[in-house]
Amino acid sequence: MRAREYDLDFRDRAGRIRAWGIGLLAVAALQWAWCALLLLTPYTVDEEPDDQHPAECESRLLTERGTANDGLQRSDWCQNERDWPEALAVLGLSVPVSVAGVGLFTSGSVSRRMSAHAEAMRELDKLVDARKA
Repeated sequence: MRAREYDLDFRDRAGRIRAWGIGLLAVAALQWAWCALLLLTPYTVDEEPDDQHPAECESRLLTERGTANDGLQRSDWCQNERDWPEALAVLGLSVPVSVAGVGLFTSGSVSRRMSAHAEAMRELDKLVDARKA
């Protein structure tokens, strides 16, 4: 019976590792969504505190004007509000999180599959031994 308890404990640990991987992948997906939100959505900027008519700004990625970095020369308030380094930092932080998530998810999944395979092989060995006897 000890082997069965050990196997169930092993599968439980593998399931927890897999769940951590899924959690990290969900965090990475949220980071990708945040990056997409920063790059694809239009936004407004207050030119003064409590501005009644904030400046309307195009999305960073889908702008039809020049680059966002041209803004200060033309007194464009949109230039400093959402800049590329912020979006790229969010995207860059998602890389190690997603790599760790994939590693944990894969490790947990493979461990569970190998445990199930080992149990199936033990059952087949028992059937073969029972036929020989």
